[in-house]
Amino acid sequence: MKILVTGGAGFIGSHVVDIYIDNGFEVVVVDDLSTGRISNLNPKAKFYQLDIRSEKMLDVFRSEKPEIVNHHAAQMDVRRSIADPLFDADVNIIGAIKLAELSRKFGVRKFIHISSGGAIYGEPEYLPCDESHPVYPLSPYGASKFTFELYLYLYKENFNLDFTILRYANVFGPRQDPYGEAGVVAIFTGLMLKNEFVKIFGSGEQVRDFVYVSDCARANLIALEHGSGQAYNLGAGIGVSVNQIFEHLKNITNYQISAVYEPPKPGETFRIYLDAEKAKVELNWVPEVSLNDGLRKTVEYFKQTEVEL
Repeated sequence: MKILVTGGAGFIGSHVVDIYIDNGFEVVVVDDLSTGRISNLNPKAKFYQLDIRSEKMLDVFRSEKPEIVNHHAAQMDVRRSIADPLFDADVNIIGAIKLAELSRKFGVRKFIHISSGGAIYGEPEYLPCDESHPVYPLSPYGASKFTFELYLYLYKENFNLDFTILRYANVFGPRQDPYGEAGVVAIFTGLMLKNEFVKIFGSGEQVRDFVYVSDCARANLIALEHGSGQAYNLGAGIGVSVNQIFEHLKNITNYQISAVYEPPKPGETFRIYLDAEKAKVELNWVPEVSLNDGLRKTVEYFKQTEVEL
C-alpha cells in the first residue's frame, strides 16, 4: 500500500513516515521544508519538495496514485495565525481542500487528517475535553483546523472519501524544533542545555496535555484500517503546567537559572487536557510513554543532535 504523507519531513510527520516504512508500507513525502528538515526524512521515502497548495501536486497524485493520504503539513503557529489569519486559512483550509479534491479525483481510499485537540475547543467548559465538547477556538489556527474537519465530513458524504481525524494534544519528543515559536519542551530543553535564560509567557500556570511523539505515530498506524469517519483526541488526559515542565526539565538537565516571566501570548487557551477514552475503546490506543520518560528521551536526543555543548 502506498501512503502520501504531507509534512513528512517535519517533527511529527517524520515519525509517522518511519513507522509506516517500518511496517512495510511504501511512503511518498511532500514537504516544502519551511519548517521540516531533510535530516528528518527517512531515506526509504520518495520525496517531493512542494507546497501543498502548488499546482504541481496534481502531477504527484497522477504519478504516485496513493491509496492513503496522511495530512500533517500545516501552518501551526498560533501567534502567526493571529497576525496573519489569511495565510493561516490559505494553508490550513484552502491547501487542505486542494488535497481533498485531488484525493477524490484520484481514488484515494482514506484521508487521515491531523487536527488540534489543544486549539479547537477554546477555553474548556469542562475537563478533560472529550470529542463532544463545544468548539469555540480562540485563534484562527484552531478555527482553520476545525473547519477542514467539517469539509472531510462533506467529502465522505458526497464523494465517499473515507477519513479519520486525529486531534493531537501537545506533542513533544525528538526532532521538535528548539528554535521555533511552538513546542515548549523543545524550546526549554534547547535553552537549558546551552545555559541560556528560559522565558515563560504568562504565569506559567497554563495547563497542557503532553503526549510523546511515538505514541502519536502509533495512532497514525492504527488509523490506516480503523476509525472510519471519526475524530479522536490523542492525549494523556493529565493536565501539566508550564511551570511543572520547567521544573522537570530543570532537574533532568541540571539547569540552575530561574525562569524569566513575560506577558502571555494572545489567542492561547489557559487550561486544557483531553479525554482520549474514545481512542482507547475504538482504536485500542493509549499513550505508552510517561511524561518523565518522554522528557528524558527528549533531552538525551537534544544532547546528541541539536545542541552544541
